[in-house]
Amino acid sequence: MTPNGFRQLQLNFSGAGCWLTLAIGFGLVATVGIGWILKSLLVLVVLLFLIPVLAVAGAQFWLRRNLVEGTCPACAQPLTGFKPIPLSCPSCGIALQADDGIFTRVAAEGTIDVDVINVDAAYTGPNERDVTTVDVDVLPPSEPQ
Repeated sequence: MTPNGFRQLQLNFSGAGCWLTLAIGFGLVATVGIGWILKSLLVLVVLLFLIPVLAVAGAQFWLRRNLVEGTCPACAQPLTGFKPIPLSCPSCGIALQADDGIFTRVAAEGTIDVDVINVDAAYTGPNERDVTTVDVDVLPPSEPQ
């Protein structure tokens, strides 16, 4: 006697699943026809080729709209970033954000942002009476806000 107190009935249908699937498939083909199978396979093949093409085209379109390439306004380091995501320059560490295709510095509210003026100075030495030449780049006046 078994430990559970009853006999277990075990049936073995190892090959019945294959035959049942074959019979159902043959019945569908006999009643409906084979045209729907060929059309379904054609649609699947077209989708297998069309979905990756559309995915690549969509990714390129999104990158063209959201990827910004430019330079850091403080140190002129070449940068690449996305429009909605703020970033910091890896060279000088300044906080930046992409606005209208260029990178601008991010400053806290109430902070006055001053542009840098480049000054090139050259000392000619004692031979020419200790003359120092200074070239200054003058920026145009800023627009009132």
